[in-house]
Amino acid sequence: MRLALVAVLLLAAALIFAAFAWADPWPANELGRLMILEYHKVDYPEERWTRTPENFRRDLETLYTRGYRLQSLNALLDGRITVPAGTAPVVLTFDDSSPGQFRFVETEGGLEIDPKCAVGILEAFLREKPDFGRAATFYVLPGASKPNRLFDQPEYEAQKLQYLVSDGFEIGNHTLWHANLGKYPEPVVRDQIARAEVWIHRYIPQYRIRTLALPHGVYPKQVAWALHGTAGGTTYEYDAILEVGGGPAPSPFAQTFDPTHLPRIQAIESELQHWLAHFDHTPGARFVSDGDAATVTIPAGARGRLRPTLPPGVKVVERD
Repeated sequence: MRLALVAVLLLAAALIFAAFAWADPWPANELGRLMILEYHKVDYPEERWTRTPENFRRDLETLYTRGYRLQSLNALLDGRITVPAGTAPVVLTFDDSSPGQFRFVETEGGLEIDPKCAVGILEAFLREKPDFGRAATFYVLPGASKPNRLFDQPEYEAQKLQYLVSDGFEIGNHTLWHANLGKYPEPVVRDQIARAEVWIHRYIPQYRIRTLALPHGVYPKQVAWALHGTAGGTTYEYDAILEVGGGPAPSPFAQTFDPTHLPRIQAIESELQHWLAHFDHTPGARFVSDGDAATVTIPAGARGRLRPTLPPGVKVVERD
């Protein structure tokens, strides 16, 4: 009991400190690095690949208090940063379509989203803090065995995918059944990716899937096999490939930005605390938005770090 009380007091102190730090927002720096967080199970108990519902809710509160706001991955790839001025974009991703990510429960009033699943927690948090933004990408496994086949409620597969895309979230490809793409020849790699698209498009036929998350973080023998191709009459083409780890991602405006090798931060306690502390202690390394998608604000003298080609119409502003 005493240890639990100490832990609560330490967390409260950290949040109070972060709130005071956030009271004086950092200057815009759109060449800083940003976090793409990688979640898997939202369930019990807390383990290597599992975040409890309470800890996931706490993650959202911590991010919000420290000045992070949700950014959609697709807009990030387009160089269209939509978070408010003085805040830092953070991208949420969920791999493997496990049931704790999105679960329906039957009640006397009808079908409802389980308040303890990731989608339910996100929705509740956004009702409290709508300025946090609405964005997350779900990397689904449409051909996996239970419990990872499209959130493990076969009767609601279509309803769930349609809900996600209509509510501002994104769907990504994670292969048909979580295949280790490094083990297979080209025909199998392409088949795994194309067949996953076929399954997803049964429920959301007009939706364009733009990103692929690598199962186990393993690339196929040639990156091009994963980026674009045709198999079984289905053609696919992706703008980005996400890895399993690697730390913060470069700014989409930086020379070092490579959408075919996008690193992520695994959303486990040690990794989250490490990178949150890193950006708290070295705020100049963190991407901070200028609030205007038509401009890229950078530190003075940093033009040499910009990509040679920026999105059409975007103006570069050097900060004094």
